[in-house]
Amino acid sequence: MEKLLNELSSESAAAYNVACDVESDCVIPENLKRKSSPGLVNIPENDLQRHFTNLSRQNYALSTVFYPLGSCTMKYNPLVNERIAKFDGFNGLHPLQPEETLQGALEIMYNLQKDLCEISGMDSFTLQPAAGAHGEFTGLLIIAKYFKSVKQKRTKIIVPDSAHGTNPASAAFAGFEIIPLKSEADGSINPEKLKEILTSEVAAIMLTVPNTLGVFEKNIAQISKLAHENGSLLYYDGANLNAVMGYARPGDLGFDVMHINLHKTFSTPHGGGGPGSGPVGVKAFLEPFLPVPQIEIKNSKYILNYKKPKSIGKMKAFFGNFPIILRAYAYIKALGADGLKNASGQAVLNANYMLSKLKDKISVPAGGRCMHEFVLSPKSVFQNGVHTLDVAKRLLDYGYYAPTIYFPLIVEEAIMVEPTETESKETLDKFIEVLSKIILEESVCDSQKVKDAPVNTSVARLNEVEAARKPILKAVGN
Repeated sequence: MEKLLNELSSESAAAYNVACDVESDCVIPENLKRKSSPGLVNIPENDLQRHFTNLSRQNYALSTVFYPLGSCTMKYNPLVNERIAKFDGFNGLHPLQPEETLQGALEIMYNLQKDLCEISGMDSFTLQPAAGAHGEFTGLLIIAKYFKSVKQKRTKIIVPDSAHGTNPASAAFAGFEIIPLKSEADGSINPEKLKEILTSEVAAIMLTVPNTLGVFEKNIAQISKLAHENGSLLYYDGANLNAVMGYARPGDLGFDVMHINLHKTFSTPHGGGGPGSGPVGVKAFLEPFLPVPQIEIKNSKYILNYKKPKSIGKMKAFFGNFPIILRAYAYIKALGADGLKNASGQAVLNANYMLSKLKDKISVPAGGRCMHEFVLSPKSVFQNGVHTLDVAKRLLDYGYYAPTIYFPLIVEEAIMVEPTETESKETLDKFIEVLSKIILEESVCDSQKVKDAPVNTSVARLNEVEAARKPILKAVGN
C-alpha cells in the first residue's frame, strides 16, 4: 500500500526552500509570528511526483482501462470538447451579467435546444435540470401542472419493473403514487396487462426504451395508443437514447415528455457522481409549463423570458450546467446527423458482437439479440458458492473495471455489460476471454480464488456496506 506523505518525509531531505520577499527593514510584529513549526513534510520533488502518480494509477479510468459499465455509457469522450469547455471566453462569464453581454452563451444554449428537439422529436426543451433524475423530477412536475391546468385529478404513475431505478423515486418525490407493472421475460410490456391498471387516475407511464435488459420495446405503438386513449401521457427516460439516436425519435414513438442525459450521450466524462445535465423536452402542448427562464429571440437578440405564467418555476440556479452544455454542443456539431447515427449503430453492433460470443455459454434472460447493452445471468453456471459479486471483484485482478451487477433487479445474479461505440474489437475480445475464463473456469475449478478476489489491488475486498455507511477517511494508526 502506498505510504502517506508524513511517512515518506525525512528530516535529512531538504525538499523545499521558503523564500521571503519582505524587505529587511520591515519588522514582522510579534503577534503575527508563528509560535511553532508549520510541520511541512520533507520530500524531494521527484519522490513527491512519483507518490501522486502512483496514487493516480490505483484508480480505474477510461484513459487506462475498459469500462463495461451497463446503463451508464462510460465511453471515451473527445478531449477537444474538454478544451472547448475551458475556453477563457466561457469560463470568464458570470450568470448575473446583463443579457446583452451573454449573447454568445445564450446562442449556444438556444441552438443546443433546437438540436435536441431535432434529435428527439420534441418541440421544446429546457436545459436547467442538473442530471437525469433531476430531469425526471422536472418532467413529472410538468405533467402534474398540466393535469391541474385541465382540472383533472390524476395521481398515479405506472412504472414497469424494467425501467430505470430512479423512475419510481422521482415520481414519488413529485407527489405521485406508483403503480408497478411486471414486465415480460425480455423486459417488454404486455399491453393486456397494461390495460388492467390503466384508469382515469393514471397521469403517465414512464418507460425506458430500450429497457434495462437492453431490449427495444416492441409494443411501443400499442402502448402509446392505450395511454393516450386513456388521457394519460407517456414519459421517456432518455438514459438509453444512445442506442436509438438517429434511428428512432421518442417524439415520433408517441412520447410527450422526456429527459436526455447529456453526460451519458453527448461527451461528458461520467462517473463518480457527476458532472451531469438532464435537459427536458416536451411536446408543444406542454411548452407553457417548462421552467423559467426560457431562452428566446426578440429583435434579433437572445433574451431570457421569465414571463411564463403556467411555468413550474425555476429548477436550478441560473440556466443549467453550462460546461456540460458546451461539451454536448461541440460533440453534436462535430459529428452531425450522420455521425450521431453511426455512434448508435456502432454501439449496438459492439453489444451484439459480445452477446453472440457469450450467449451459448452463459444464460441471457432477454434472448440472443440486444440494443446497446445486454444482461447475463450466470447463476446456473456458478458452483461452490460463487456469486456475481465475486466475478466483479475477480475482474479487478485482471485489470478491468467491473460491469454493473445485480441490476436490473428482475434478473438473478445479473451482469449488465455496455461496450459503447468507442471500443475496438480487440478490446472486446480480450474482455470476453477474461469474463468467460472467470465464470466458466475459475468459478468451477478454482472457486476459492474467485471468492477471495481481488488479490492484486492495493486494498483487498472491502465490507461494502460498512465502507459506504461508515467510511474511514483518514489514516488509522496500528
